[in-house]
Amino acid sequence: MDHSAKVSRILDLARRRGVRLAVAESCTGGLVAGALTAVAGSSDVFECGYVSYSNAAKMRLLGVSSTSLSRHGAVSEAVAREMAHGAIRDSGANLAVSVTGIAGPGGSEHKPEGRVCFGVASAAGGSPKAHTREFGALGRDRVREASVHHALDMIEAALVAWRGHKG
Repeated sequence: MDHSAKVSRILDLARRRGVRLAVAESCTGGLVAGALTAVAGSSDVFECGYVSYSNAAKMRLLGVSSTSLSRHGAVSEAVAREMAHGAIRDSGANLAVSVTGIAGPGGSEHKPEGRVCFGVASAAGGSPKAHTREFGALGRDRVREASVHHALDMIEAALVAWRGHKG
């Protein structure tokens, strides 16, 4: 799916607000970063992306706690919050969004295919927020695409509501 119009709006909003962006991705495997950097001029506001597919990478790259992973699992709001917070802490960006989920095929009774948890954190303060979307068993590609679309919506909404400080 072509996200260029949405990404252009996101980049413009981020420029006007002096916001640098970071993403922390698991099930989307870098697709959110790819969408953001597909538009020329994204380097003005896109700081970096983390693809932390394994639990070990989530801990090493983003500081996700082993306690959260063992207590809640990688597909959880707790881990999504920690991923977003870790991206803010490590990158120097002002705003970070995270994505962790089960794209499929498969899943379990407790964590079905299509369950994706999203997090958002700001360097301006406050606790990282998280929520879960149940996209359903759409198939791997469609779950990943729906997750990218939702993550971009989250970034845009966070920028519209931005009250942070530059730098």
